[in-house]
Amino acid sequence: MPLSRRGLLTTATAASLPACTAAAPTQHRPKQLRTGFENLTARNYAPLTGKKVGLVTNPTGVTRDVRHIVDVMHADDRVNLTAVFGPEHGFRGTAQAGGSEGRYDDPATGLPVYDTYLKSGRPLADVFTASGVDTVVFDIQDVGARFYTYIWTLYDCMEAAQLAGKPFLVLDRPNPVTGRAAQGPVLHKEFATFVGRQPIAQAHGMTVAELARLFNREFLAAPVELDAVLMSGWKRSEFYDASGLPWVPPSPNMPTPDTALVYSGTCLFEGTNLSEGRGTTRPFELLGAEGIDRRWAVAAEQLGLPGVHFREAYFAPTFSKFQGKTVGGVQIHVHDPAAYDPVRTGVALLVTAKKVWSGFGWRSDNWIDKLTGSTLVRTMIDAGAGADEVVAGWQEELAAFRRMRKKYLIYK
Repeated sequence: MPLSRRGLLTTATAASLPACTAAAPTQHRPKQLRTGFENLTARNYAPLTGKKVGLVTNPTGVTRDVRHIVDVMHADDRVNLTAVFGPEHGFRGTAQAGGSEGRYDDPATGLPVYDTYLKSGRPLADVFTASGVDTVVFDIQDVGARFYTYIWTLYDCMEAAQLAGKPFLVLDRPNPVTGRAAQGPVLHKEFATFVGRQPIAQAHGMTVAELARLFNREFLAAPVELDAVLMSGWKRSEFYDASGLPWVPPSPNMPTPDTALVYSGTCLFEGTNLSEGRGTTRPFELLGAEGIDRRWAVAAEQLGLPGVHFREAYFAPTFSKFQGKTVGGVQIHVHDPAAYDPVRTGVALLVTAKKVWSGFGWRSDNWIDKLTGSTLVRTMIDAGAGADEVVAGWQEELAAFRRMRKKYLIYK
């Protein structure tokens, strides 16, 4: 159905999309990847002509020369940017995990900044209405994991824009860990939280524009009027280092693309009494606790997991779990990203940690179930299952998600 009636992008191929949104044909693929924002400016902001624009973004919304797109758009007479909406950590990125910046006027531009964090439905729709914008634009760098909250900011803002009667435009950016395949367990609806609103895989293997298409068709009660400005020059098999783009940490504990590579597996340690490396210079690559020694690294290495090695490591977090204490554990070294499966590796590390360290425990609130999307991982590990058995336990639901996902993929 036409966009204005169903709020959906054209579904055949990127080449069938309108000129302002289509990815470049393969035979004319540019040597350098161009983001959705770069393609938007190349079209003189055509989709936004005559509209008062509100932008949902954070520090990752930057140009190739690391100017923030809010600053660029504010200074450009071709577009009328009138409001900014900040997610978790804030628009300028001043807040830590679980925080935001609140409502204020941006000192650099004078633009009003509205807080979206932990708002959804009608309350968020009321924020869009009060801002006076005509259309809502989204530009945030994702990292490819279901429990990274920015994709649920996308979902909540799409829902709220529909309720407020505002069209919604996504400016696409690459999935830094590729878009090759979806991996891991699929969320069960009874475990829905802000780290997983809807049943998608733990590592979804999609870009935000592709996710927006899926959300709009599969999960929103009523579709929003949706459009997207796509990237050109991006291939599904490419990791972030192939993009030529600068890396801006999407959140304080996502300092490098290497962090994103492991995150969809090792973030599971947030659901345990071990440190997930927060408070170190290598969060999610360093894992440990008091009382763990070299036996964990040895046990993990003996599994022969593809693409990764494990080193005995000791560290003292400056905040979060074990703050100021020296703990033992492992450092993850990914030597072959193409062969590496972060979710399987994360489960294997949970299994081996429980075997070698008698102090292993889950967080009392069973946060692990919110992260994995069901009780399956926790209960199977507690029952003594190995990593391969746990992984086998989610294959049927993963296969169903992969079939659904395939309908919304844009890039080759």
